[in-house]
Amino acid sequence: MLWTILIILFILWLIGFSFHIAGGLIHIILVIAVILLVVKIIRAIL
Repeated sequence: MLWTILIILFILWLIGFSFHIAGGLIHIILVIAVILLVVKIIRAIL
């Protein structure tokens, strides 16, 4: 489930970055995706 959300956020970031929509919002989406990835990795390790 977390991977699905991560992939969706990454795709939305790519679309927004490609078409220059929503400016700063795109970078916030990317940061959220990276945070989710880090949480997933930490949970897997522990």
